[in-house]
Amino acid sequence: MTDDQRREIEQDCARLVARYANLNDAGRWTDVAALYAPDGRMARPTAPDDWVEGREAILAAFLARPARTTRHICSNIVVDVLDEDHAKGESAMLLFTGEAAPKVGSFHDYFVRTDGGWLFAERRGSLTFQPGES
Repeated sequence: MTDDQRREIEQDCARLVARYANLNDAGRWTDVAALYAPDGRMARPTAPDDWVEGREAILAAFLARPARTTRHICSNIVVDVLDEDHAKGESAMLLFTGEAAPKVGSFHDYFVRTDGGWLFAERRGSLTFQPGES
């Protein structure tokens, strides 16, 4: 793999992280779920050990949550390319909900290249600290 190919994969995966945040904040749940591989899985930052598996189940989980206004700020995105079709990444997340002080956490991702481009094979969120913690 060339340096240019590696950088292209890193950029594509970093863009996927940003699209996820923007689509999530827009409440576009079908589009959010489409960012996962059909057999992808996710664990929310508020429940990092509670996996939701499969694109359809992920969509159902998003549709089941109460409506709310959010703004996810994702930064410090680092993508490590494993091979031409797999990568892993980590990013920091700051979540504003308008209901409480912001939450700070991170996402750990595994990416897979599909015929349709790069998707999440796995996305696991965790909270570093929450409002009221010291």
